[in-house]
Amino acid sequence: MAETTYNTFQPERQPTTIVAKLNPIQKPFLTIGVLASIILLIIIVATTDLIQGTLYMIGLALGVTLLHARFGFTSAFRRLMSVGNVQGLQAHMVMLAVATTLFAIILSTGFSFTGSTPTGYVSPVGISVLVGAFMFGIGMQLGSGCASGTLYSVGGGSSSMILTLISFIVGSVIGAYHFTFWMEDTPALPPISIAESTGLGFFGGWAVQMALFAGIYWITVQIAKRKNPPSMKPLATTTGWKKVLRGSWPLFAAAIILALLNALTLAVRGNPWGITSAFALWGGKALMLVGIDVSSWGYFTGANGEALTQSVLADSTSVMNFGIILGAFIAASAQGTFKPRKIKPGIAGASIIGGLLMGYGARLAFGCNIGAYFGGIASFSLHGWVWMVMAILGTLLALFIRPLFGLKNPKPTDSVC
Repeated sequence: MAETTYNTFQPERQPTTIVAKLNPIQKPFLTIGVLASIILLIIIVATTDLIQGTLYMIGLALGVTLLHARFGFTSAFRRLMSVGNVQGLQAHMVMLAVATTLFAIILSTGFSFTGSTPTGYVSPVGISVLVGAFMFGIGMQLGSGCASGTLYSVGGGSSSMILTLISFIVGSVIGAYHFTFWMEDTPALPPISIAESTGLGFFGGWAVQMALFAGIYWITVQIAKRKNPPSMKPLATTTGWKKVLRGSWPLFAAAIILALLNALTLAVRGNPWGITSAFALWGGKALMLVGIDVSSWGYFTGANGEALTQSVLADSTSVMNFGIILGAFIAASAQGTFKPRKIKPGIAGASIIGGLLMGYGARLAFGCNIGAYFGGIASFSLHGWVWMVMAILGTLLALFIRPLFGLKNPKPTDSVC
């Protein structure tokens, strides 16, 4: 069946997948990916515990889901601000609505699979969040991927995203070095929970956020009706069970799965899904290896300081990140799409600058598109909503910067990726 796009806004006729011929399975890569994931699981469980192994497997599932749907935060914001395509943001609202509902149940009841008390990501709102999220919004558009996008794109075979990841780690370390300044010398409000700080309770907070999600979704429908934007380019899929293993997944289905996996993460380790704290840890460990003592930095105190002295496999965020990369690699191999390509100079420069901005911004803003935006809003944190607004504003500015590096922005006359 031929690939099809629709230029008239009709929600029921905007598929994100379409039946089409798939690439052959890359059996050698698939075999390597499966074996590597099993071996790493055994090592993680043997050196740590079953909880870490479970979180690693959740990471694998996250990587598979992200790759199969090409689920984007970066592209969703870019499509929205450039041509008014709202499909990605609508999927975000569905994801956040499901996650908020599950988080409300878990946080209000204290439900846990491991006995740990679940705690959401509720952080202060201040200058650091405003600046950090704005920087992150610019960075993810230059780097062509957010935190989750960087990981699953690396696993999926994107060569340029390796540069983004390395720069992301460097930016995280620089942000960790400056962390004390931003926390102590810039003004900020205390952490504000829409559920707990307001006295509404989790049911009241849930109702407020459901109204916000519904309102934003309604606004996106009005934007699409007025702008008549081009549709997303549908991804190739197949039918039956092959669709689960090889084909692309519908965007909304992936949104629900991601929400379920984030809630599962909360119930297993006691905190929501996060990504970028591991980048600061990896960079900090690398500096320790070459003789630079980062343990005296303000960021590396408490749990962050303890992590420096332990195996990286003892860090739950790290093992989940490893799972995301391997899960995406397995999914790409099954789809036959793992094809690293030569990096163009302009894209290389954008990837490096974008990674640096994201790494630094994430440290200032208490997280990235996952920890601050996804996990923060699902945890009823006001800072998650502020992060969303500032990242979108950063995206708007980045649309004027991207062409300087040879990066193309979506056009109203084209289907958008």
